[in-house]
Amino acid sequence: MTELRLDPRAVIADLDELASNSGGRFAGAKRLAWTPQWVEARSWLSSKLADIGLEPERDEAGNLWARIDGAEEGFMIVGSHIDAVPDGGWLDGALGLMTALETVRQLARAGARPPIGVRFVDWADEEGARFGRSLLGSSACAGTLDPDEVRDLRDARGVALADALAECGVDLDRAPAAAERLRGAVAYLELHIEQGPVLLDGGRLACAVSGTVGVERHLMTFAGQAAHAGSTPMALRQDSLAAAARAALEIRQSAINHYGLGTVGRMQSVPGVITAVAGSTEMQLDQRHLDPDELAAMFAEAREACRSAAEEFNCTVEERDVFRAAPTPFDRALVELARAGVREAGGGAGEPIPSGPLHDATEIGRVVPTAMIFAQSDPPISHASIEDSGEQALGVAIDAYGRTVDSVLARAAK
Repeated sequence: MTELRLDPRAVIADLDELASNSGGRFAGAKRLAWTPQWVEARSWLSSKLADIGLEPERDEAGNLWARIDGAEEGFMIVGSHIDAVPDGGWLDGALGLMTALETVRQLARAGARPPIGVRFVDWADEEGARFGRSLLGSSACAGTLDPDEVRDLRDARGVALADALAECGVDLDRAPAAAERLRGAVAYLELHIEQGPVLLDGGRLACAVSGTVGVERHLMTFAGQAAHAGSTPMALRQDSLAAAARAALEIRQSAINHYGLGTVGRMQSVPGVITAVAGSTEMQLDQRHLDPDELAAMFAEAREACRSAAEEFNCTVEERDVFRAAPTPFDRALVELARAGVREAGGGAGEPIPSGPLHDATEIGRVVPTAMIFAQSDPPISHASIEDSGEQALGVAIDAYGRTVDSVLARAAK
C-alpha cells in the first residue's frame, strides 16, 4: 500500500460545496439535526460516497456509515458530524467529515485493500442544539445513551425528541443497538477546528489533542406565581425569572472561582409576556472542567445557588439531568501518532492541548482508542457565522490527519 496523502484542495472544495448548499460559507449553516435541511445535507453526502463506489448505510441511532474492507480483521473509524448549530460556522464538524471523506476517497482510488478496514461515519446530532442532548448518535454507539432519559426532551416548539427522530426514520428505543457497530474497532480519529484561541495565541497551525473536559448539563426549573405586572407589589411577587437570573450570576462566579466554565445558555419563561410576572422559568445550565472533583464542586455550588435564589424570591426549583460526561483522556499511543503527523505536516512539535468543547470523540474515546487533531481557528470563534481558519492551517491539519491515518494502518500491518 502506498503512503496516504490527502489533498487539502479537494477537502476545501467539498466544504465549499456543502456550505453553498446549506447557507453559504459565512451566512450561517442551516443543518440543524433532525430537520429537512439536515436530511438534505446527508443526501448530498451519500451521493459523494456513492461517487467513489461506497454504499452508505444508517445504523439504529441514525449514524451514517460507509466501509472499505481491509486485508485483516479489525478496522479504524474516520469521521465527524454534518449537523450544525443554527447559523453556525462552515467548518465545525464539516472539516472533520470532509477530511474523512477525502480519506476514504484516496483509499478507494488506491485500489489495494488497506491492512485493516476503514469505516467512515457521520455521527447523528453531535451538537444537541435542538434538544440540548449532545453526542446522541455517538453515545448510542458507546453504550451511554438511555432512551428513557431523553425521550421527552422537547425543542423550543414543544416537539419531543423521540417524535423528531421518528420523523427521520429512527426509533429511539432501538438506538442502543448501534453499539454493535464498534465491535472490532481498533482506533477512531477525528479532525476539528479548535474553536478557541490557544493555537492562534501560540502561533501554532495545528496540534494533537490530549482529551476532552467533563460536562454537567441540566435543566433547572423555577416555579413561582404568574401575576399582573401592574397590580402586584414588588415585595409580594414570586418572580421565577428574577430567581433564575440571580442564580445564573452566582453560577458564573463559581466557574470563575474554579477556573472552569459555566454557561446559562437559555432561559424560557411562562407566560412570557411583558405585562406579567414570570410564573415559571426554565434555565439551561452547562458546566465544564478538566478535573472531575472541580466539576462536581461547581455543580454542587450551582444547585445551592438555585436553591438559595428560589427561596429568596419565594419560589421552588426542580432540576433535571440532560447530559453529563466525565473527562475523557485520549489514547496515549494514538495521540503520539497524531503529534508526529502534525510535526511531519509542518505544524510544529508543541504539546497536545485539551478540548473544552465536546466532540463525538468524547463518547467513542470511552470504548475505542481515540485521538484528535485540531486546526487553528482564526478568528478564535465558533458556533457563529464568522467562524474560519486560514488556508495554511487547514492544509497542515488535513495533511497531518492523513499522515496519522497512514501511521495507524502501517502499525496494523506489522
